[in-house]
Amino acid sequence: MQHVISVLWLLLGITLLVGGAEVMLRGATRLAKRLGVPTFVIGLTVVAFGTSMPELATGIGAVLKGQSDLIVGAVIGSNVANIGLVLGLAAVIRPARVRGGVVRREVPLLIIVTVALVIALFGGSISRIEAGLLAVGFVSFMLWTFYASRHLDPEDSTLVIEAEEASDEPDEETPKAGLGLSLVFIVLGLAGMALGSERAVVGAEALATAVGVPSFIIGLTLVALGTSLPEVVTSGMAAIRGQSDLAVGNVLGSNIFNVLCVIGISGLIGPLEVPAIAIQREAWVMLALTLVLLPIMATRFVVSRKEGVLLLTAYFTYIAVVAMH
Repeated sequence: MQHVISVLWLLLGITLLVGGAEVMLRGATRLAKRLGVPTFVIGLTVVAFGTSMPELATGIGAVLKGQSDLIVGAVIGSNVANIGLVLGLAAVIRPARVRGGVVRREVPLLIIVTVALVIALFGGSISRIEAGLLAVGFVSFMLWTFYASRHLDPEDSTLVIEAEEASDEPDEETPKAGLGLSLVFIVLGLAGMALGSERAVVGAEALATAVGVPSFIIGLTLVALGTSLPEVVTSGMAAIRGQSDLAVGNVLGSNIFNVLCVIGISGLIGPLEVPAIAIQREAWVMLALTLVLLPIMATRFVVSRKEGVLLLTAYFTYIAVVAMH
C-alpha cells in the first residue's frame, strides 16, 4: 500500500509541475505581450525558460529537502529522453528538417555544455563554484540568443523560429482584462509548480525508500520522463503539423537549459551530490546520445524516420537496462 501511495504522490507532483508550468507559461507570454515585449524576446526567454520550469522547480525542491542526487538524475534522464524519445518520436512521425545554422551553432554548443557537465560529475559532486560557472554560461547563452535573434538570419536558426512559433498565440481580451488574467495565470502556475515540486520530491523519496533503490534512479526514470512530457507533446504536435524542425529546436534548447539553468541554479542553492552510477554509466549514455546528434543532423540536414527508430530503440534499451539493474 505504501508503494501505491508513494507512486500517487509522485504522479500528482509531476502533474502539478507540468500543468503549473503550462499555466505560468501562458500567463507570462500574455503579460509580456501586454507590456509590448517583442515576440522573439518572449519566445527566447519566457517560452524556452518555461519548458524547463518543471525540472528547475523539482531541482530547487530536491536540494532544499537534501535529495540533490534526485535532480542530477532528473536532468540526465530528461536530456536522454529528449534526444532518444522526443526527437526519435518526432522523426518517426515526420522526418525532421535541420537548418544549417543548427549544425554549426546549437549542436556544438550542446556538446560543449554536455561535456562540461560530465567533467563536473566526475568530481563526485557539483560545487557552488561549478554551478556558478554553469549559471554564468546560462546568462551568456541568453545574451548570445538575443544577439542571434537580431543579427542572424531567422531562417537559419531553429531556436529563433521555434520561439516565434511558440509565442504566436491569439490574444483577443481587452488590455485590462488580459493583464489581470495573465497575472492570475502566473500566480496559479507558480503555486502549482511549488506544490508539485514538493509532492514530487516527497513521492520520489518515499518510493525510493519503499522499493530500495536510490532516489537518483527514480529521478533518472520516473521524474525525468514526467518532466519531459511538455517536450514530448510539443514536439509530437509540431511533427504532426508538418513543423518537425521545431522539434529539433525544442530538444536542443531544453537540453541546454537543463544543464546551464537547472543544474546551475539548483547547485547555487546547495552542492549537488553525484552517485557513483552516474559516473559509471549515465554520464556516458547522455554524452554518447548528444555526440550522435552531430553526424545524424549533418547528414542531408534531416533526421530521417530510420534514425528516429534508432533513437527510440536506444532510449527504450537504456531504460530496460536501468530497470534490470
